[in-house]
Amino acid sequence: MKRILVILLLTVSLVGYAQHRTQVLDRDIRTLRMRYMVEALEPSGTVNRPYLVLPESGVIDGSEAENTLEISFDEMSHDVHQYSYKVVHCNMDWTESDINSYEYVEGFTTADVIDYEHSVNTQQAYTHYYFGFPNEDMQLTKSGNYVLQIYEDGDQEKVVAEVCFSVVESLVSIDAKVRSNTDIELNGRYQQLDIDVQTAALNVRDAGTVKVLVRQNGRWDNQVVLSRPTFVEPNRLRYVNQKSLIFEGGNEYRHFDAYSTYYAGYHVDRVQYAQGEYHALLDIDEVRGTKNRNAGREGLPYVTERDANGQWLVNCEKTDYVDTEAEYMWVHFVLPVSQMVMDGHVFVGGELFGNQYGAQNRMEYDAEQKCYYLYAYLKQGGYDYMYYVVRKDGVTTLPLEGSHWQTENEYSMWVYYRPFGERYDRLVGCKVL
Repeated sequence: MKRILVILLLTVSLVGYAQHRTQVLDRDIRTLRMRYMVEALEPSGTVNRPYLVLPESGVIDGSEAENTLEISFDEMSHDVHQYSYKVVHCNMDWTESDINSYEYVEGFTTADVIDYEHSVNTQQAYTHYYFGFPNEDMQLTKSGNYVLQIYEDGDQEKVVAEVCFSVVESLVSIDAKVRSNTDIELNGRYQQLDIDVQTAALNVRDAGTVKVLVRQNGRWDNQVVLSRPTFVEPNRLRYVNQKSLIFEGGNEYRHFDAYSTYYAGYHVDRVQYAQGEYHALLDIDEVRGTKNRNAGREGLPYVTERDANGQWLVNCEKTDYVDTEAEYMWVHFVLPVSQMVMDGHVFVGGELFGNQYGAQNRMEYDAEQKCYYLYAYLKQGGYDYMYYVVRKDGVTTLPLEGSHWQTENEYSMWVYYRPFGERYDRLVGCKVL
C-alpha cells in the first residue's frame, strides 16, 4: 500500500509540474505557426521568433501589430470545428506558476477561434484557422512565460495544440559576445558566450534571485540556465568563463524550397504526383561530419551558408494567398551513411518539427540502400533543417553535420527575476545575438 501511495503521489506530482512546449497534440492539426501580426498583415518574407514587450501602461492589448501575435494552424479537412483557447502563466521552466488568471489577464479568460478559411484548389483539403493575441477580449498584464492552449468543443481537457511565448518587461540591459577561444579549445568545434547583465533598475540584493536562460537557434534540448554569476559588481552581474556556456558550433542549416508542384525548387530534385498526393524528392544529402569517410576523420570543411537558423515559412507560386492555396506534400529526406549510427537515433531537426525529437521526425535506416530516410507531410514552403544524433547524454551534430567555431548561430538570452516573496518569475530582459 505504501508503494502504491508513493507511485500515485509521484504521478500527481509529474502531472502537476509538466513542462509545456509549443506542440501539436492532434494528428489532424498541422502547420502550427506563431508570428508577429504585422508580418501577417504585410508579409516581408522574413522569419523570426517573436516575443511580446510589456509597455509602460502595463497592459498589452493587441492595438499594436508589432506587439501582437498571429497564431494559426490547419485542420486536415473542410469540416468546421469549434476551437477555443486560454492562456496560462508559467515559471521559467515552463511549469504553471502559482498566480491566478485574474492576476495576469484583463478581460475574458477564454475566447473562441472564429476566423477560418477553407483551402482552395488543393488536393489536400484543409481549413486554415487564425487569430490575433492579445486582443480586445483578452489582454496581458504580467511579464514571464505563457502557454496558449487551443482546445476543441469547449472542453479544456481536449487540448489540440499549445503555443509557448514570452512577455518581457525591459528592466535590464544585456551585453554578450561569442568567442571561439573557449575554456576547452581554441578555434575548434565549440563556441563560448560571455554575458553581462546591467541590473541598476532592479536593485538586486541577492544574485541568486536572477537567473539567465540561454538558447541556441531556439533549441530547447541544449538550453542552459545560469543560477549564479561569475562576478557580482555594483549594478552588474557577469557570467564569464563558465563551461556551461560552451556550445557545439554545429553547422549551417541545410534548406530547401518546395514552392512549386510543377518545378523543382532549391535543393528539390523533382516533384511527383501519385495517387492523389504530391511528393517532393529532395536532392540526396551528404554527410558533413565525422561519418564522412571520403573527407577524412574530421568531416567536410566549414562552408558559409545563408540560413534562417532553423526556421521556415509558407511559400507558394502564383498566389497572394499562400495560407489557403499552398499544397501539402510528402517531403523525402535521404542521407546516405555507410553504417548505422549505433550510439543514438537520427532525427531531422529544426523549427519544422518544433525543435523536438519524436516519431514524426525520427529517421529509419535502410541497410540495403545504406541510408537514413524520412517522409514528412509538410505545407509548401522554404524550410531549414539539420541532421541530429540523439544520445542518452544529449543531442549532437558531430557525427553527421560536424561542428565548427565559424558557424553563424543565433543565441537568445532571457533574464528572469524572482525576489524573495514573489510568486512568479518576472522576465526582465531579453537579447538576441
